[in-house]
Amino acid sequence: GPVEQGFDHFYGIPASLDIPPYYWIHNDRPVAPPSERISDNNTPGWTRIQGAFWRGGGIAPGYKHIDVLPIIRDRSADYIEAAAKSDIPFFLYVALPAPHTPWLPTKRFEGKTSVSDYGDFVLMVDDLVGCLLGALDKTKQADETLFIFTSDNGPVWYSQDVEKYKHSSVGPLRGMKGDAWEGGHRMPFIARWPGHIPAGSKSKEVICHTDMIATAAAITGQKLPANAGEDSYNLLPAFLGKKTKPIREATVHQSSRRYLAIRQGNWKLIPGLGSGGFSKPSTVKPKKGDPAGQLYNLKNDLGEKTNLYAKRPKIAKRLTALLEKYKRENRSTPAN
Repeated sequence: GPVEQGFDHFYGIPASLDIPPYYWIHNDRPVAPPSERISDNNTPGWTRIQGAFWRGGGIAPGYKHIDVLPIIRDRSADYIEAAAKSDIPFFLYVALPAPHTPWLPTKRFEGKTSVSDYGDFVLMVDDLVGCLLGALDKTKQADETLFIFTSDNGPVWYSQDVEKYKHSSVGPLRGMKGDAWEGGHRMPFIARWPGHIPAGSKSKEVICHTDMIATAAAITGQKLPANAGEDSYNLLPAFLGKKTKPIREATVHQSSRRYLAIRQGNWKLIPGLGSGGFSKPSTVKPKKGDPAGQLYNLKNDLGEKTNLYAKRPKIAKRLTALLEKYKRENRSTPAN
């Protein structure tokens, strides 16, 4: 758990809020063991894995799914306020269970959006972020705190949901959670650092969550061991708005069906056909004369509609060779 990996304290849950057992962990011990049982839960009108969905299993006495997000919010705000009483810098990682399923907006947020429980739950996340920023303001720590808001993968949002609610959760992107397409991996990354990151600025750098360890090391003046952060690049130049060559040589991301896609510049290679994930078809066996994979120029084709694999074989070959090199060397950063 987190305390075995270097964190001083931990308060949270063992997995996403739809995977049993359901109980709180404080540091390395359960607050109460999951000694009771709860049944599967679903919401009429949604697919089985949407809405207030959770799997049945063990649950701790008194544990309520709808209370989890508010408790995480309050404990996080309390930690920020307590940190203000110390001269020691702090690092707080708030792993939100939302807007992952189950979608459980509290009464204050019910019916506040036009996208049903999902939109209301997203609004509840927005409010939580505001609470944490407010805690930094209240304790006068905002000007000396780097605050990052991001997400790990795309939504579970089907074509019927887009039609019903007139809302595309991935905007112009193709695909959703689990897919090798952009809808599965292209996520918001918002950073606020007064005095360092110009307000309202944007960066076109392609980055990855694996870059956080090298970036944190750079900010705190530490050097990573050679066997740590094998796929981590220092993003500090992008944060500070410094014009440099691309920070990453390329970026690799894996779909739920284990497609390893690779992007370099505007070009993205998926070494297979289909989504590689939740969208159907997830995999397609090439027919005679069909391309073996997918190649997209994201500058001109953000929606990944035009497969250029057969028309640009040199680029497909180059990206394939680079991906194989990373796999062979077990890293994408220079070994030194």
